[in-house]
Amino acid sequence: MTAVRTSSFPTSTVLGYPRIGPRRELKRALESYWDGRSTREDLHGVGSGLREESWRRLDALGLGVSPSNTFSYYDQVLDTAMLLGAVPKRYRGRSVEDTYFAMARGAEGIAPLRMTKWFDTNYHYIVPEIGDDTVFALTGDKPLAEVRQARALGLETRPVLVGPVTFLLLSQAAPGSPAGFVPLDRLADVLGVYEELLGALAAEGVDWVQLDEPALVADRTDVELAAVRTAYERLGSLTERPSLFVASYFGDLGDVLPILAGTPVEAIGVDLVHGGLGYGGPANGGSVDGGSADGRSVGGGSADGRSVGGGPVDGGSGDFSTLDVLAGKIVVAGVISGRDVWRTDTERALATLLAVRDRVDNVVVSTSCSLLHVPYDADLETDLDPALRLRLAFAEQKVAEVVELAGLLASTPRGGAAPSVRPTLAVPVGGSPATATATGTGTALVTATVEGSSASVMSAVGPPKSVPGEGAPVEPGAAREGRSPYAVRAAAQAEHLRLPLLPVTTIGSFPQTAELRAARAATVTGELDEAQYEHRVRAEIERVIALQERLGLDVLVHGEPERNDMVQYFAEHLDGFAVTRHGWVQSYGSRCTRPPILHDDVRRPAPITVRWARYAQSLTGMPVKGMLTGPVTIVAWSFVRDDLPLRDVTFQVADAVRAEVQDLEAAGISIIQVDEPALRELMPLRRESQDAYLEWAVDAYRRATSGAGDRTQIHTHLCYSDADQILAAIDALDADVTSIESARSRARILGEPAVGDFGRGLGPGVYDIHSPRVPSAEEVEELLRTALRALPADRVWVNPDCGLKTRTYGEVEAALANVVTAARRLRETAALTTP
Repeated sequence: MTAVRTSSFPTSTVLGYPRIGPRRELKRALESYWDGRSTREDLHGVGSGLREESWRRLDALGLGVSPSNTFSYYDQVLDTAMLLGAVPKRYRGRSVEDTYFAMARGAEGIAPLRMTKWFDTNYHYIVPEIGDDTVFALTGDKPLAEVRQARALGLETRPVLVGPVTFLLLSQAAPGSPAGFVPLDRLADVLGVYEELLGALAAEGVDWVQLDEPALVADRTDVELAAVRTAYERLGSLTERPSLFVASYFGDLGDVLPILAGTPVEAIGVDLVHGGLGYGGPANGGSVDGGSADGRSVGGGSADGRSVGGGPVDGGSGDFSTLDVLAGKIVVAGVISGRDVWRTDTERALATLLAVRDRVDNVVVSTSCSLLHVPYDADLETDLDPALRLRLAFAEQKVAEVVELAGLLASTPRGGAAPSVRPTLAVPVGGSPATATATGTGTALVTATVEGSSASVMSAVGPPKSVPGEGAPVEPGAAREGRSPYAVRAAAQAEHLRLPLLPVTTIGSFPQTAELRAARAATVTGELDEAQYEHRVRAEIERVIALQERLGLDVLVHGEPERNDMVQYFAEHLDGFAVTRHGWVQSYGSRCTRPPILHDDVRRPAPITVRWARYAQSLTGMPVKGMLTGPVTIVAWSFVRDDLPLRDVTFQVADAVRAEVQDLEAAGISIIQVDEPALRELMPLRRESQDAYLEWAVDAYRRATSGAGDRTQIHTHLCYSDADQILAAIDALDADVTSIESARSRARILGEPAVGDFGRGLGPGVYDIHSPRVPSAEEVEELLRTALRALPADRVWVNPDCGLKTRTYGEVEAALANVVTAARRLRETAALTTP
């Protein structure tokens, strides 16, 4: 009989917590260590302090046992690869820290591992390389060390591990692997290491371990479903182990639910905000996975991955019989969203919890996923409008909501009426505290349920509003907008621009120096007046233009010195957005962003980028690109109002971008780049919802760009988002030139057969800007030769993987010099073979 360490599961928990520090302490510590300004002991001291601060705070908020092993110096998937000993040979022979950061960032002469998006979020993870000869072995003691650290504070924790199936599904086959090999083939060997680790945790006196398996909410093959059963029957059957909690999030488990239920694991987590119950039918009478064409369905798997109102499934009317398969299990019910910043509808969440408890014996209140994806504390945002602040819940507020709901659930007897709940304070769109009403809806904007066609949505909320003078909005569902055929445009642009073969450009941003950031901060505090700040911006633009001319680039950029972030900058200039002062969220490693809050109808009150683009163009006879962020990305990288279908909100943003495109064109800008790096990111995890999403996402982009004339060349850019999976949609954007991340993934996308059919300009990245290493001209040349084997030379552009904001000028100048050298070497050869 299995001897399992058992103890009661706490009544409230969270699946994870932010780790960068309330003031981005981890970012500063990492960058100081990388720059050689501090020691590894200094770095570890900051990490230790941040862990302790988080555990103490969660305990003070009244949470049950806190999670541990959620802290990372770069990424939790990379941590798992290190823990399992899955380190490719080229990184070995270094200290632990140097090996770890070489895999994440590269080292002299060695490229880093590939990086891509964590499911449908803006968090990036490092992709492990697993081969048929990878030797797995438990390496290090990070999970145990954190348990011991917390115990020294008098606190028990629940170690969190990336689950074995998700780890292998997110990995890629190592170079040189046999044909047909996939990392999941190594499941048995990986499980051996997990068994050893679970035994060590049991010996340490750990009662519960959380195994994160978010990959199980996507479509899975029969082989993959069998792997789930194998993994958890084997781990669950160990004779010495902690109790096992398998956490899923970002969607519903579907066919995996009964499989997990049939294994010996003690607890299963379900995302009742972004997923629902999935298996056996909808939990709320709506489509579990269908996703309506307007990008919004109720209860799960919609084409925008969200449920109406940002809250959990409606426990008041749903069929929860699917939970019968979980009889005897602890159900960790994710009813507090870990993906948005809106307060939870307490009454609705409690109704869901009571309905779940009617079907299973033991229910734990939890967040839908880790709180890694939200900022720390809304109470720090004292500059926000008070009416908006009333509607917000960041990580601290969400923990308090979890604890409150756990108390309400415990105080409600089985079969008894729910206790009276103080309704959530609601503020209508454009409202104020004086007009706030207690409606019981978390965000309390428009609470009508919208299923099915866009017509029902439009009748409930009205069509997207247009700005006076910017033209009437295009109704969702209208015929797709377009420009002249590409051949016509290409001829007009070739005559107008007269660019060489293999034109060299960059993606947009140049290094944001410490001096520039300090000047921007001083302007915010009033220490520097606007005229002084603009003088510095003009000087930086002059520097960037001169540098590009000296290096010999063919299409220039102004470097974006006036911008703090590619989304936040536009949010600051559009009505309907609010920006935070302390609302930082980790994107990867030390990179943090402050997602804007899109809370009202979007309008562009005035041109945003035209003045600086016009100034940059006045400095040179070379073409200078106008740089815009696309509507899908602006929405994806913001915390978005949840009363409207995401499609309709995106179309509002598209109208603003369209007006900016037209104004740039009128100002004499001949090349305009409208970036959509989040196009793949927002795509639903279930295939049956993906086509509907891609249709409206492409429509939004074309709505934003179709007003440009034939001579104006429209560019777009995608990075670190598995663009190879959506090449048809990228083609449908109808941009004249598309630049994509390719260097870091070693030109993986160029192996896709569909690339050869891509009928427009394509710039596969040749310089990985997320690594400090400078590629040689020979390395760049080889990547360009790979591109030329896949594409005609007259369609190939030469560019980095992404913007240069995070690099230094020394790195950028050296790298771009090598890029230009490689392009010039190949230009003559390519000209000889181009008709």
